[in-house]
Amino acid sequence: MRCFAHPDQSRHTPQFFLQRGQVRRHFEVPERAEALLAALKAMGASPEMAPTVPREALLAVHDAGYVAFLAEAAEAWAALPEKGPEVVANMHPAPEMLAQGATMASGIVGRAGWYTADTACPIGPGSWESILGAASCALAAAEVAAGGGTAYALSRPPGHHAYAARAGGHCYVNNSALAAERLRQAGAKRVAVIDIDAHHGNGTQGIFWERGDVLTISVHGDPAGYYPWYVGYVGETGGGAGAGCNLNLPLPQGSGDDAWLEAISAAAGRARDFGAEALVVPLGFDASEEEPLSYLRITADGFARAGEHLAGLGLPTVMVQEGGYNTQRIGDLLQRFLTGWGH
Repeated sequence: MRCFAHPDQSRHTPQFFLQRGQVRRHFEVPERAEALLAALKAMGASPEMAPTVPREALLAVHDAGYVAFLAEAAEAWAALPEKGPEVVANMHPAPEMLAQGATMASGIVGRAGWYTADTACPIGPGSWESILGAASCALAAAEVAAGGGTAYALSRPPGHHAYAARAGGHCYVNNSALAAERLRQAGAKRVAVIDIDAHHGNGTQGIFWERGDVLTISVHGDPAGYYPWYVGYVGETGGGAGAGCNLNLPLPQGSGDDAWLEAISAAAGRARDFGAEALVVPLGFDASEEEPLSYLRITADGFARAGEHLAGLGLPTVMVQEGGYNTQRIGDLLQRFLTGWGH
């Protein structure tokens, strides 16, 4: 299996993270990438450097104004008086504002609020380079899958919470959505996305909500008690041409291997019924029982069995790294998943 990384993946070093009213150190740290790289090398894999794509490549699934914001935000913020070290919005447009024709302000403070869903996506010097590098990995892996193969993208920062024009949940560019769209452009008539990160893939759901050619499935902790709180429920099934092409499989807090693997098997069955010709797996390890913000209780063996289940689809596949924040364990979990895939 080919795998891709990028030398800029560690330039994003977010510091600001707000949790239950407390500012604490961010979980999405460069050490995540280092741990995953070490695991790949220990398996005898040699990660290839993904060619850096032009920022226009992101427009396949993202709004042009949003991409420009990501590229320009750090520099514009640095020009403000009395600013903090990172771009963090202090206001977001409320639904009432949007319903009454809200207008995005031209200044960086207004743009930051407009283009972010929460405070978990600070942007600092080096963030844009890492964001572009992560997208480059996903697109390089998609090229392999477009040729009938399987590839892993070490994409950091992750992406599945990013909408077409809004960052959220540590995510800026939706790397998994980019991979799915690239597979469609390369000729796959139908693509399935099976997201096994502990959190609902709300950005991916949003991007493909009205698309009938991409099936989005998410296996995740029940959003009634877990991020992203407002979406990720069973009744969300897609709209317009995408009606019936979104499947959410939320699990109660504390769910272990059996319930999780049952949901993944159901997801695989739905992908078969859909007639998927290619697969994207947003691969998060934050469902692990050893995660710092653990909601689910998945063991290392569970991840190995998940790899085996999804490999059984026999489809060209892109695995895109998403969450997983225990840097002491995510390398082992990646190894177990990939070993299960190749069983």
